[in-house]
Amino acid sequence: MTEYANAILAQAPGGPEVLKLTQVPMPVPGPGELLVKIAAVGVNFIESYQREGIYPVDFPFIPGAEAAGKVVAVGSGVSSYAVGDRVATAEGVACYAEYAIFPADKALPVPSSVPLDVAAALPLQGMTAHYLMNSTYHVEPGQTILLHAGAGGVGLLLTQMLKERGARVFTTVSTEEKEELSRVAGADEVLRYEDFAEQARELTDGEGVDVVFDGVGKDTFDGSLASLRTRGTLVLFGGASGQVPPFDLQRLNAGGSLTVVRPKLGDYLRNGKERLWRSTEVFDAAASGRLIARLGARFPLSEAGAAHTALQGRNTTGKVILEP
Repeated sequence: MTEYANAILAQAPGGPEVLKLTQVPMPVPGPGELLVKIAAVGVNFIESYQREGIYPVDFPFIPGAEAAGKVVAVGSGVSSYAVGDRVATAEGVACYAEYAIFPADKALPVPSSVPLDVAAALPLQGMTAHYLMNSTYHVEPGQTILLHAGAGGVGLLLTQMLKERGARVFTTVSTEEKEELSRVAGADEVLRYEDFAEQARELTDGEGVDVVFDGVGKDTFDGSLASLRTRGTLVLFGGASGQVPPFDLQRLNAGGSLTVVRPKLGDYLRNGKERLWRSTEVFDAAASGRLIARLGARFPLSEAGAAHTALQGRNTTGKVILEP
């Protein structure tokens, strides 16, 4: 007899209303896979793009790549995990569900002292923050950093990690509430988006910042370049306001031998060793209390559409999670 479990299924592209709670056959782990009972799911912008059909996926479609839970079954050939282990992933599939399959080589061990809802909020944004400041641009103590969207999921985590490194951190936010969140995370200066480049230069005595971490994109790109010191680096890691249009590379020369980098997380998780390094440092920091993940909103799995509406409406701070 076929077993069934709840999942969020979109039959066709569309708005948040296409995300319906549906009974689907219980997934079965194949070779090298884990079946995980999901405790919490991290909701990310990419899933709204997939739901709308902007990013191509096959429909019917169960969204979700980031989640945490407990292993309930192990496929053949898996020796690194056992039933009962606590795991998370940022590279799963169909995680908007009560049960999901994790590839064992992309599962992340979760320390017992990290709650599973927190573990679901950390992998994608925590490892993004980790690669940005350790690999794309290795931040050194004493450097001055400008970080856009300081009250967002990546922004709050990256601010804490940069301050622990000994950097001076400027953030941008849009409201007083978000400013307070950014300050609690440790930001030295919190700026509004209007005239942030001028403010950054004033705060550095006209010199400019060493690096800008920019996940906003189109609306901030020009100002980000204008904020940099000579030989500074702009790390463009997202496009929440839209993608940056093509631009003249000669602007980098004129701005003072500037560098622009456009990274993505997958290229910094090339193998198990790298994946374990990043996730272990993030989870260990959370376990010790040095890194606090803000869970900005919780929704039942059945209200995935409402979660997407809140996220796309910029009505959340920190991380949005679903709970089956």
